[in-house]
Amino acid sequence: MIAAELLARAAFREGKSVQSFPFFGVERRGAPVTAFSRIDDRPIRLRTSITTPDIVVVLDPGLLKGVPVTAGAKPGGLLLVNTERTPDRLGIPFDGRVATVDATSIAIAHGLGSLTQPIVNTAILGALARVGGFVGIESVVAAITEAVPAKPEENAAAARDAYAGVLTPAEVVG
Repeated sequence: MIAAELLARAAFREGKSVQSFPFFGVERRGAPVTAFSRIDDRPIRLRTSITTPDIVVVLDPGLLKGVPVTAGAKPGGLLLVNTERTPDRLGIPFDGRVATVDATSIAIAHGLGSLTQPIVNTAILGALARVGGFVGIESVVAAITEAVPAKPEENAAAARDAYAGVLTPAEVVG
């Protein structure tokens, strides 16, 4: 939820129209959470949930095993996954671009969260800034430094490291 809000803040800084909202189902502690952001150059008048996303971002790679994370995603869209695996080794069908970033290791390196529960949301936003192409890394960093209450410098550095470390199939060397 925080990542979706920070993404909306970053896009708003660039003059875009934004919406950001979570989806709450039957909640329990530790359950996966879904959050959405709409970003457009024109005013957004639509006020419904997102059922066919252009971009799917997966913060917890464990979800790839039991949750159909790409269900409903638009053909030709983007799938960004937090994993140490390269895009060609994800092993999930997806009709679009795939990118991966080891946001977990980046978060741990910057002291975000703990070894067992790293906080990866700002790192994943840095990667999204690079592969999504609709918001710049400087806007992401500015949104982080103005809105993240704990360790803003470390979170900003994690975003920059993920921006530099995200992999797409073209960048995977044999």
